[in-house]
Amino acid sequence: MKKIGIISDTHSFWDEKYLHYFEPCDEIWHAGDIGSTEVADKLAAFRPLRAVCGNCDGGDLRLMFPVKLRWKCEDVDVLMTHIGGYPGNYDVSIRGQIYANPPQLFISGHSHILKVKYDKTLNLLHINPGAAGIQGWHKERTLVRLTIENTMFKDCEVITLGR
Repeated sequence: MKKIGIISDTHSFWDEKYLHYFEPCDEIWHAGDIGSTEVADKLAAFRPLRAVCGNCDGGDLRLMFPVKLRWKCEDVDVLMTHIGGYPGNYDVSIRGQIYANPPQLFISGHSHILKVKYDKTLNLLHINPGAAGIQGWHKERTLVRLTIENTMFKDCEVITLGR
């Protein structure tokens, strides 16, 4: 069983609340637009970090993190990328891969819109944790916590960090 903290779109903004809410987590997954190596380093120093670079991430972050990442967590096939779209409207950059070989969990960021949605057609759970930074048009900063046990998703929590 693993408890996962999922975050996106920090855009170089650091909030000590990240560590508070990720305290019970075994790993942190960042879905891109990290913004600075300092944010990535602070998260990685706290818990094991898996991350992808986003469209706003520069050279150093592009060297540190791939555009797409696919791995197994427990018995769940996970795919994470920054620009991913949503069930029924996946981004063209990832659509072919998702339809050809659907993961069980698909994580993306970019839109700054929090969304947890099950894709019945492909039998996958999609999570966009919204935006945890202050840059952008979102009204509230959010992140997500999720427990993965074998092939099951449990205790999915949306955490609001404020404006």
